[in-house]
Amino acid sequence: MTKLLLSVHVLAAILAIGPIAVAASLFPRFARDAGHDRPPTDGRTPTDDRTPTDGQAPADRRSPAIAAFLHRICRGYAVVGLAVPVFGLATGAQLGVLTDAWLLTSIALTAIAAALLILAVLPGQRRLLTSPDGTTVPTEDTRAAASRLAMATGTFNLLWAIVVVLMIVRPGSTTGA
Repeated sequence: MTKLLLSVHVLAAILAIGPIAVAASLFPRFARDAGHDRPPTDGRTPTDDRTPTDGQAPADRRSPAIAAFLHRICRGYAVVGLAVPVFGLATGAQLGVLTDAWLLTSIALTAIAAALLILAVLPGQRRLLTSPDGTTVPTEDTRAAASRLAMATGTFNLLWAIVVVLMIVRPGSTTGA
């Protein structure tokens, strides 16, 4: 039973947290481009697909749709991601390691990562996608908001990377690594 629980826990982590990490990391770029925060400096219009002469990428009219799609991925997989700690706790109970420091640290970091996702990343994405009137946000602070969101997303990803290392190394564990 332990092997089954561990397998489901690891698969859930890979299949749920992985897509959130990737989609959330890509989101700020497309949200920033969707806001057309950075007008071309070589005479092109924001909807002009000509090759730029100033090193900037051509404006991509798909950016708002891509940003919205990435946000839906993050929201949907966040719900599926609840299986990760559920099966992780069940596996820990089966192994008898629920009081081990490495597992308690992992649980705390997982809770912090979940809070960051729920309280900062998803709301930040939602704010960048729409303004109160439901239109795409083309304001000057789009770049700053996207940068703050990228920082929060990077912190979320770093927390998960630390949890993965703790799960593999299991410092102080008597069950071996």
